[in-house]
Amino acid sequence: MGTLPLETKTVTFDIYLSLGLKESDKENPEIPRVLWLLSSLLERSVQKNDMLLKNSQIKDVLTIFHGSRAPSLGIQQYLERIFKYSCCSPSCFVLAHIYLERFIQQKKVHLTSLNVHRLVITSVMVAAKFIDDS
Repeated sequence: MGTLPLETKTVTFDIYLSLGLKESDKENPEIPRVLWLLSSLLERSVQKNDMLLKNSQIKDVLTIFHGSRAPSLGIQQYLERIFKYSCCSPSCFVLAHIYLERFIQQKKVHLTSLNVHRLVITSVMVAAKFIDDS
């Protein structure tokens, strides 16, 4: 199997760093920056969908992932807690986001404060099984 040229390796590593998969957040060095990026994406989506549901502009599809009330723990704290106790690699969270997006598009579900935590933990678990357990 051939090796990549140094130029390609540098570009690939730069992309990896820009996604925050190796570099930590300056404020919290043990937490990868990718968790902050993913949590801000999820929080924006949840806020937008909660407002649209409140104004009756969209109709939510109930799934087994819906809770009766929103958890008190924020999405960023939830992702950090999963990272801390599950020992998943940062790449696992990127794959989990891809799985989450595919599920949302396929089932025509909206991310809301009632389902985001359950969908996140499920997608992280599936991604960990695929990436970290192989």
